[in-house]
Amino acid sequence: MTLKLTYNYAHGPEDIKHWDTGKLRKEFLVEKIFTPGDINLTYTYNDRMIFGGITPTDKSLEITLSKEIGVDFFLQRRELGVINIGGSGSINIDGKRDPMVKQDGYYIGQGAKHVVFSSDDKKHPAKFYIVSTPAHTHYPNKKLPFRNAIATPMGDQEHMNKRTIYKYIHASTVQTCQLQMGYTVLEPGSGWNTMPAHTHARRMETYMYFDFSDPDMKVFHIMGRPGETRHLVVNNEQAIPNPSWSIHCGIGTSSYSFIWAMAGENLNYDDMDNIPMDELR
Repeated sequence: MTLKLTYNYAHGPEDIKHWDTGKLRKEFLVEKIFTPGDINLTYTYNDRMIFGGITPTDKSLEITLSKEIGVDFFLQRRELGVINIGGSGSINIDGKRDPMVKQDGYYIGQGAKHVVFSSDDKKHPAKFYIVSTPAHTHYPNKKLPFRNAIATPMGDQEHMNKRTIYKYIHASTVQTCQLQMGYTVLEPGSGWNTMPAHTHARRMETYMYFDFSDPDMKVFHIMGRPGETRHLVVNNEQAIPNPSWSIHCGIGTSSYSFIWAMAGENLNYDDMDNIPMDELR
């Protein structure tokens, strides 16, 4: 088992004005999330979020970060959100095991000492996408089955943005310090997500794109200040941490899904600043 931790530094809007495509991809695109038998994590200095993929095969896996983040164990001063996008598996939290089928989620509160991830079948492993944020107190652990996720249909076919937003870790159902997490599924024939675009200066947000309907498809992820946008071409199961000053939206060549996760000083999901379409450049 390899636990790989990479760092994503915080950048201001003046920085990216001078970057070419290669530099923009290097600084923002996380190209490898899931590797069989490994843990791949990224520590972004944007609100100090840690995100990545855990893919157990023949052995269980545990995040063992400690001195790297100045603690005795990973969740000593952090909370954790999980969504499984692969085969069936389980999570064992300090000796309590819960099964996790595809699309199930979990919230794990600050202070849990051992969180162990397993797959039922190494040939069809679970893919646990995890997001962790700093926490100041403990809130109860809670399994979040897909059937209980808050489903919010949005958009329409005319504007190519018919989609359903599934809220897993949300203030109305789970008490957290700052973490919010869920995912969005676009209907066949729709490609736009979150357009018109918005920013939320009080929170950053990470997108992890997955479940591409076509093996050759791409998503064009749009970021930057509204009046000076940039784009990144994204493949299946890749992620982008978006600073709070940046818009974050995308258009795909076919339908897809993405997991969103937010951290910052406001837990109000609707705390956003909408951008009029004629301000985009």
